[in-house]
Amino acid sequence: MGHRFELHKDVELAATPEQVWEAIATGPGIDSWFMGRSEIEPGEGGRTRLTMAGHVEEATITAWEPGKRFADRTEPGPDGTFTAMEYLIEGRDQGGAVLRLVQSGVLGDNWETEYEAMKVGWDMYLGTLAAYLAHFPGRTAAPVSAFRPGAGGPDAVWAAVTRAFGLAGPVAEGQSVRLAVDGLPPIEGVVDLAGLPTYVGVRTADGLYRFLYSGAERGDALVLGHHLFADDQDPARAERAWQEWVTALPIG
Repeated sequence: MGHRFELHKDVELAATPEQVWEAIATGPGIDSWFMGRSEIEPGEGGRTRLTMAGHVEEATITAWEPGKRFADRTEPGPDGTFTAMEYLIEGRDQGGAVLRLVQSGVLGDNWETEYEAMKVGWDMYLGTLAAYLAHFPGRTAAPVSAFRPGAGGPDAVWAAVTRAFGLAGPVAEGQSVRLAVDGLPPIEGVVDLAGLPTYVGVRTADGLYRFLYSGAERGDALVLGHHLFADDQDPARAERAWQEWVTALPIG
């Protein structure tokens, strides 16, 4: 039986309402901070498409007020489940903006696990949005994803990831990171999101790198969702390299 839900999140952003709109209501903007690859048909009644791991989710745009409000809604599935998203942008007199997000709809039988995953996941994605607008204004990124289902328990997974970062002890924002991935230039940056045991983020001069652990109830998967801003990036090559890296990562 489906379960109705409503989730609220706010984030302060170092950007104008127009910049926030470009980030949340265009495909290239969304690709610069959110999961997968997005396409947007502008205007109320247009369609949005999110492609992730071969799965495509489509929704209909239900509100389109540039610089102010964007909303969409998926069609109900056979079991009645659907998701509606609403973004409200508020400018600030002192500069910057606040983005208010409301996600609602009906979840399936495993709704508690889904709800908790969304609640924590939004903290990572909105933190990534804030980093994107603060550090890469006016630019867009190529999204790169990789997956390792059944990676192991959280302690073993994060021990392996932090070893690869060159870190010892607790992970904290501001720590320097150096990571080697075969076939790619050395990655040097700082931890900019520390949300263990669920996620860690690293920011470099030309990228935002996100590492997400799904939890046992969602398959013990280690998911990589990176955003590459360098002009000379080869996203397909980078995706292959990251998939090989996460598959070969020694865990346990």
